[in-house]
Amino acid sequence: MEVVKSVVSFMCNSEFWRMAVLWSFSLIFSYLKLFYESLFSQESKFQPRCSLKDSIFSTALVARPVCIVTGATSGLGAAAAHALSNEGFYVVLVGRSSELLSKAISEIKSRNHDACLKAFEVNLSSFVSILEFKHSLQQWLQDSNMHSSVQLLINNAGILATSRRFTCEGYDEMLATNYIGAFCLTKVLLPLLESSPVPCRVVNVTSFTHRNVSFRQADRETISGKFFMKSKDYPYARIYEYTKLCILLFSYELHRKVGLMKKSQHLSIVAADPGAVQTNIMREIPSPVSTMAFAAMKLLGVLQSSKTGVSAIVDAALAPPDVSGVYFFGGKGRSLNSSALSYDAKLAKDLWDASCNLFEEEQVAAQRDGNCAVGNDE
Repeated sequence: MEVVKSVVSFMCNSEFWRMAVLWSFSLIFSYLKLFYESLFSQESKFQPRCSLKDSIFSTALVARPVCIVTGATSGLGAAAAHALSNEGFYVVLVGRSSELLSKAISEIKSRNHDACLKAFEVNLSSFVSILEFKHSLQQWLQDSNMHSSVQLLINNAGILATSRRFTCEGYDEMLATNYIGAFCLTKVLLPLLESSPVPCRVVNVTSFTHRNVSFRQADRETISGKFFMKSKDYPYARIYEYTKLCILLFSYELHRKVGLMKKSQHLSIVAADPGAVQTNIMREIPSPVSTMAFAAMKLLGVLQSSKTGVSAIVDAALAPPDVSGVYFFGGKGRSLNSSALSYDAKLAKDLWDASCNLFEEEQVAAQRDGNCAVGNDE
């Protein structure tokens, strides 16, 4: 009886219907747009994959290129780690749970005995944890006699929280994990990417749900989550959509800035949208509801397994070196235009400035005390 009440209560919330209706429409729209462009677009939007020996990462200076995958304990992150270890990368798995990281490594090793893997326990919603990871990573590279650089960063970690939670810095946990963490990790690791003797790349994982965002606001109040706290009920669907728009705005703005920085011109930035994938990201949604949602998507033919859905991420990672500022969707090397709002240069600059200010404040705070504890395991 309690389960029934919980399900009914959840389904009576407007956020549920936003997910059920708008998210379905945006997913179907993306596939229709992909189909239309494949038939009528004169400009090819297909990017071939490069094998590692022929790719942007091949050089005698880097015996085995280093790839960092966040959210690597399960789902798309674990699938990406496995796929890229098969390609010959030394894959660094990042996740909140040491137990789940060990399990992910064991599973990859069971399928690829030659896989080179390293795990780090990191809470991406904590700036202190991100800084600690950078120092630990540098130390590991030094102790392993590897080149002190990173060739590939995949910002995959993300959550769909259905209740209000705050980080120790006071930010909304979903915004902190899905966007702020990715921004801060990229900023922190930028020197290691720039010091790579070969072209390097950042792949930011986003979602078709970004198409549902229509408001143009990207200030400190919004990215910290305070703007969304005005609602009595937690607007989890709207916040999730907004984090995915932020990831795209950040990707395109970094792409623009890299073009102006001589020392970073061998760095490319791309976004990857896996589509609808059956992972545990919906674990906070009542199981009868998530089961029903997966069944509906399966019926529509748009639900993928992690093994299939990871294709867009691997396409983005192994695209030719001159590919940057591109939104991969649909697998098979295909790309699309994201929403018109995601290309708003002014909004992207506002987001960049607000994010940089937040980053600098957290740097000062971390240097002052560094007492923020790592959050709960995933």
